[in-house]
Amino acid sequence: MSQHTRPPDPATHSGPVRDLPEPMPLRRMVGPGIVAIGIGLAAGEIILWPYLTAIGGLGLLWLALTTLVVQYVINMEIERYTLATGQTVVAGFSRWWRGWGVLICLAGAFQYVWPGWATSGSTVFTYLVGGGDPVWISVGTLVVIGVLLTFSKVIYTTVERVEFAKVALTLFFLAVAAVFVISLATWGEGAEKTVTGFGRIPEGITFTMILSALGAAGAGGVHNLVLSNWIRDKGYGMGAHVPRLVSPITGREEAAGGDRYAFPEDEANLARWRVWWKRANIEHLATFVLVCIVTIGVMSLLAYETLFGRDDLESDPTFLRIEGDVLEAEVGTWLKLLFFAIAAVSLWAAAMGLLDVIGRVASDFLRRNYLQDSARWTEARIYLAVVWAEIVLGSAILLAGFDQPIALLLVSTCAASVVTLLYSILLVRLNIRDLPAAIRMRGVRLVAMVIAIGFYGFFALAMLVTQIQDL
Repeated sequence: MSQHTRPPDPATHSGPVRDLPEPMPLRRMVGPGIVAIGIGLAAGEIILWPYLTAIGGLGLLWLALTTLVVQYVINMEIERYTLATGQTVVAGFSRWWRGWGVLICLAGAFQYVWPGWATSGSTVFTYLVGGGDPVWISVGTLVVIGVLLTFSKVIYTTVERVEFAKVALTLFFLAVAAVFVISLATWGEGAEKTVTGFGRIPEGITFTMILSALGAAGAGGVHNLVLSNWIRDKGYGMGAHVPRLVSPITGREEAAGGDRYAFPEDEANLARWRVWWKRANIEHLATFVLVCIVTIGVMSLLAYETLFGRDDLESDPTFLRIEGDVLEAEVGTWLKLLFFAIAAVSLWAAAMGLLDVIGRVASDFLRRNYLQDSARWTEARIYLAVVWAEIVLGSAILLAGFDQPIALLLVSTCAASVVTLLYSILLVRLNIRDLPAAIRMRGVRLVAMVIAIGFYGFFALAMLVTQIQDL
């Protein structure tokens, strides 16, 4: 394969032209989907969806499944652009107007500055050890996460390893729960409700709660957009031509988020594109979608088995403590401790991943649009500055007294759903207007994206109308 490069075409602004690299074996492509679910496998799977199930029954499982299908469609359109260009979608949006990048960075900061994941993990940790101050545990956890990211030679590799370990531990717990706790009757009822309950909202479930759960199912909000950065660092498609984000302390600084390439539209390159696209779809379907279905499904069934019908549940992590007590009574203390340990680790690992998310989005945008010629402010240094700023702000929020985990999570996840609606509209324009005809979004994928926009738009509008009526 030749590695010829020619200057960008001023008519299309497509960037330098290089051959599309040979596709990786599918086994080597595994990673970005696991990272996405590893970070997302927290508020929704452990807290929000189980809580909704505990108070409303299994009648919302259809919505969780629908949301994951919609997210799969959106996520693959995010991956399409970076596979084809090596550039992140936020950088792609910013090519039209810098304001899109500013809005997305601000939305990401608003979505993730509330340390709901860290606080929830610390609260569950106090159940595990029998006491402690969740606020100070959360502040300490955020600082430890910042140190780990700061001294990671290749940051993506560190995040990937942490999320792989988290997903493996979570699946182990779910297997144990499936064997020792969930009855055959509950499995059967869950399957029945997923089919017969389609389109229905159980009594007692508000649209605000639903929008929050949508934002916490799988990934959500700015979290999804960082698939661009992760597949670029993994070396997918034209991302292989872009250096990876490394620590300015332990690694060689070379990441450059503003690069955008095109490949010749000859038969050899288009054949390689078809293989890349097929394998990327398989990787995301087999990791992100499948693991999300298993985790939301089993965690919801577990909450239904242990908590449904009780009248002492509150909208905070204390319901997890009650669930742990039920597990202890039905199976043994060992399962209660395992449940608390897995939940705490999962929520802390999510906090780490979300700090990485906003750091990547902001550093990619700022370096490309405002600091491209700066020798001091490399992408890696901007990344660490943003991460530590988030840690300081999050700690300040906690120490100021705003430390209720569910309230923090509701703010974050509702924001996630609204942000997803916005960039889904932008993605349609990006993958039609800014990609060659042979590889752009069209046909079934285009129809699916329009449906995805309508899906998030309906629930966002329903929540708005509900809030207005309650005034």
